[in-house]
Amino acid sequence: MKLTGIHHLTAVTADAPGNHRFYTQVLGMRLVKKTVNQDDVSAYHLFYADGVAAPGSDLTFFDWPVGPEIRGTHSIVQTALRVTGEATLDWWAARLTAEGVEHHGVTRRDGRLWLDFEDPEGQRLGLVDDGGAGDGHAWERSPVPAEHQIRGLGPITLSVPDPRPTEAVLTQVMDMRKARTFEASGRTVLVYEMGEGGPAAELHLRVEPGLSPAQPGAGGVHHVAFRTPDKETYRACAERLRSVRLPSSGPVDRFYFESLYFREPNGILFEIATDGPGFATDEPLESLGESLSLPPFLESRRAEIEAGLKPL
Repeated sequence: MKLTGIHHLTAVTADAPGNHRFYTQVLGMRLVKKTVNQDDVSAYHLFYADGVAAPGSDLTFFDWPVGPEIRGTHSIVQTALRVTGEATLDWWAARLTAEGVEHHGVTRRDGRLWLDFEDPEGQRLGLVDDGGAGDGHAWERSPVPAEHQIRGLGPITLSVPDPRPTEAVLTQVMDMRKARTFEASGRTVLVYEMGEGGPAAELHLRVEPGLSPAQPGAGGVHHVAFRTPDKETYRACAERLRSVRLPSSGPVDRFYFESLYFREPNGILFEIATDGPGFATDEPLESLGESLSLPPFLESRRAEIEAGLKPL
């Protein structure tokens, strides 16, 4: 599989207005697509990203009326967001404190500076210093100064009780490379790389054999998606899954990108997604996210769908 990095991560909120306020006003991300879950049109699907909605910068949320996640293993347990420089992390520590967001201060982990915190629903996040590596596109209307803005997704951390089955899929099916191992809070973490590597192209596997499985809910993560550059390599990914008899959704057209879903052996949902055609397919880049966007196959139901959604 030709995977180049993290494409997006989709989590769950039970408070779309509060979620919108936190990610746009506190974290300064841009709402680049306001749409609905294509499999459940009663729910928003909100996409936050950088200034140009670049692949690899999308943090997305389904808005479902559910209780809080019960934490555990067999789950995605932290989403990292890339920023650049120690001064920027210090700026963020001060900003989070001023906004009443608890955090653990700037720390060093796996050779990088981190700032761990949670959103109001308990979504576990971390800002990581990417050293200027990888793309980043500032948004001129963000409340966060350009030099401190979130540049995109960083390493995604999974919790599994036994890493061996997951590692087999990551390395033998998905062609990731095992890069290194480190210790954090008494736990072993295994690091796997895609493409050129670096913080925008890493998956971290935290080994936690003593935990019960997580129960999904608000503040939890639904799935993580990995980048593949075009339809040709996307079709090759689908063929690879078929050849090893790993059950999958088969190709799914999400209009803004092509998708392919499957579960790794510890039950965590993975997605392969193409970089294009992108979010400017149905609205101008300068006004992304300002109105409800629907893919063509849902457009005839617009009045019904809009009537069922709460204002942001």
